[in-house]
Amino acid sequence: MSAWWSGSGLRLLETPDALIVGALSQRGLARARTHAFRQLRAWQEQLPILRDAIGRLDEPGLWQVLLGFEIPRLGGRIDAVLLSPQAVFVVGFKIGADRFDDVDKARLQDCALDLQDFHAGSRRHPILPILVATEAARPRATPPLMLPGVAPVMEASAASLPGLIAALHRLPPSVGPALDVSGWMRAAYRPVPNVVDAACRLYQRHDVADIVSARADSINLTRTTECIAALLARHRAAGTRLIAFVTGIPGAGKTLCGLNAAFSDGADGARATFLTGNPTLVHVLREALVRSVASNAAERRAAAHRMQGVIQALPAFRDHGVASGQVPPERVVVIDEAQRCWTASHAIARTRDRPVKLDRSEPAHLLDIMARHDGFAAILCLIGNGQEIHDGEGGLAAWSAALADRPHWQVAAAESTRTDPVPRNRLGAGVPVSVEPALHLDVPVRALRHDAAPRWVDCVLAGDAAAARAVVAESGIVPFRLTRDLSALRAGLQARARGIHRAGLVASAGARRLRAEGLGCELPHMDADAVARWFLDSWTRDRDVRASDALELVATQFSVQGLELDQVGLCWDGDLVREGTGPGWQARSFRGTRWQVSRDPDKIAWRLNSYRVLLTRARYETLIWVPRGAAEDPSRDPAVLDRIASFLLECGVTTL
Repeated sequence: MSAWWSGSGLRLLETPDALIVGALSQRGLARARTHAFRQLRAWQEQLPILRDAIGRLDEPGLWQVLLGFEIPRLGGRIDAVLLSPQAVFVVGFKIGADRFDDVDKARLQDCALDLQDFHAGSRRHPILPILVATEAARPRATPPLMLPGVAPVMEASAASLPGLIAALHRLPPSVGPALDVSGWMRAAYRPVPNVVDAACRLYQRHDVADIVSARADSINLTRTTECIAALLARHRAAGTRLIAFVTGIPGAGKTLCGLNAAFSDGADGARATFLTGNPTLVHVLREALVRSVASNAAERRAAAHRMQGVIQALPAFRDHGVASGQVPPERVVVIDEAQRCWTASHAIARTRDRPVKLDRSEPAHLLDIMARHDGFAAILCLIGNGQEIHDGEGGLAAWSAALADRPHWQVAAAESTRTDPVPRNRLGAGVPVSVEPALHLDVPVRALRHDAAPRWVDCVLAGDAAAARAVVAESGIVPFRLTRDLSALRAGLQARARGIHRAGLVASAGARRLRAEGLGCELPHMDADAVARWFLDSWTRDRDVRASDALELVATQFSVQGLELDQVGLCWDGDLVREGTGPGWQARSFRGTRWQVSRDPDKIAWRLNSYRVLLTRARYETLIWVPRGAAEDPSRDPAVLDRIASFLLECGVTTL
């Protein structure tokens, strides 16, 4: 991050306009030649206003002024950042304007949020955005509490700005250390893009280290990517076959590691292939990559063709390999959500009436397809334990069974793959494993502000309210809020998803009685165009009612697994309820006109895992809506739904 001009408050007061405008011009006009005259006039009018504001302060020498402050992630700049020992003032100017435009306010809010989330020097201090419409008659500016975080955008005119800044400076300071004014510019700025943006950046060969957070513990992700690269290089040189398992908690960056490996050039200059059985991920990543590299129809067609090799649907790769018997062109394949690969019995049953019939498990077929290579071949399996969400998904145990009969594969994994207490989640004792601790990711990078969210979710789904409350007590807060009102849910999401933040509604595929509440429109997860529009288009920007932030279409676990939103509205139905007595959860399926209780342990596990996926999709916050139900409708029994809400409150959720 950099500014086109910077100096102390005293320096601003003492430096002539011509020198400051000259410095700004040298940096800025090269980037804005078409608006050069307008920009010069804007700077010439901003400087007296800022001088007046700084000149009214008691100790202007303690302040730092940054003009033309660049925000790399947003591709723009802030007109002025003013740093005091107690706060960061983010000031945007609209010269000659007499009103405040919502778009300008949203843009300024985005800049402030970006500083809070990704600039280490701003994270623990109040950030005060002020939009200045120089000719406004009655600007509104309610002084905020001086607490760490981004305040609502305040309004000011050229006449009122000096008094507003002085009044804010007189407010009691926030709790905590004073802001290091001189060191603020040197603090790390490291944005964390969502997985779609990250995929585009990785495809253009940014390093994983460039796209993780400024937290020190993000080194965990970098070590994993380095470990994967070293393993691939070692086995490529030795001409041996490798299968490596990357495990981790939800949101720890497994997909980022896999994309990095898939998009890295091999020794022969060829890229590997990223395989996923999740059609939504295929559709969204392909479309996002095409949009990032194509500017016209011809380029789009060429890019779309390229992406078919870069991001592939696992079933298509599998069926072609089984039917053709050919050696695949890729020597390295990355398998996303590899715990969802089918067991032998399920694979045989599901393909009995299909053109390509399977006669063994998916892991066995995939291992045999890649083993057709002479010498080096590698499979990188991304494992999300506890995220199997459909019948027939075998977990690590299915890979273990296949590897037991194929000793020519060398296995690398973290120790946890041998010791997990759940049999489905571990490799058997008969599979020799080279233990690589770096292949396990246990630091969440999706939840940008709350590291404890995955642990809290585990406690809730285990039915352990005391443990969930302990997580809340330890972390101070978890990013979950509860409401019983659908209108309040939508309003809460709209208020939180400001500017670049993206919101969406999600629900379990088994949530069949949400239709009675007015949520019968489910995103068709097999419709490539619909899915891409839901994740990539915008209601806020384009007024596209098909986009997630229109808050009309509800996505299920099959649509959102592997992807993420900034703000999530989780709609909780009667398919996962609290038992009338006892500590556990009860999974139910809606058949005909009533709910039927599931007794099968696997079906119960899949339902819990479905809610685990839904509860861990948010980068910032999840708002949970539990309907109130209707006494006249047994399928929406208010007492049943009340027990869900009461348990969530017992676990430490606060109300919206």
